[in-house]
Amino acid sequence: MDKPIENYWQKRLADVKNALEGNNFEVFLANTAVDARDIVQKEIIPKIEVKSVSWGGSMTFMATGLYEAIKDNPDLEVLDTFDKSITGDKNLELRRRSLLVDLFITGTNAVTETGTLVNLDMIGNRVAGITFGPKFVVILVGRNKIVPELDDAMFRIKNYAAPVNAMRLDKKTPCAETSFCQECNTPERICNSWAITEKSFPKGRIKVVLINEDMGL
Repeated sequence: MDKPIENYWQKRLADVKNALEGNNFEVFLANTAVDARDIVQKEIIPKIEVKSVSWGGSMTFMATGLYEAIKDNPDLEVLDTFDKSITGDKNLELRRRSLLVDLFITGTNAVTETGTLVNLDMIGNRVAGITFGPKFVVILVGRNKIVPELDDAMFRIKNYAAPVNAMRLDKKTPCAETSFCQECNTPERICNSWAITEKSFPKGRIKVVLINEDMGL
């Protein structure tokens, strides 16, 4: 067989797509990060007639180039929670307002082969946006986020994604030292609010873009 690795991932992603669609998510397949950006810009946003947009923390979102493409779009009301000039209470208020936009874009910490999204947040604005508030949600997912089932997702998040994020953000947490969750009570703990999204409600509200590349944590 030619290109066995490519064939492997195409089959894996197709299976996850079917599982997600069975749970009422609308799913798109992208070969690359650039393809994912184009799908959001050219297919999703025009179709749902977006007027306002915001986002939750996501390395995958940044890597697709969507942030740069959208943040200065004159045709959209953009609530830019990544703007470093907006700090403290003003940024927190902006995050609250971002829960009422037409479109909320973010990533996911894990997606199971049964079609479930699993996320763990520090502040909770990202999981809140996924769960309720924005009219539509786009979830950008690299293939490295795929796990068999819920227990695997939670293990992946607590013992890989969270420690690496704590290191990346220079948080003073035990996992930043040990690489594994210590169920800490430290002030800078980033693991506070879980969201397990088994189905999209209403159907199609959450749109998942599966990307055939390793992306994010």
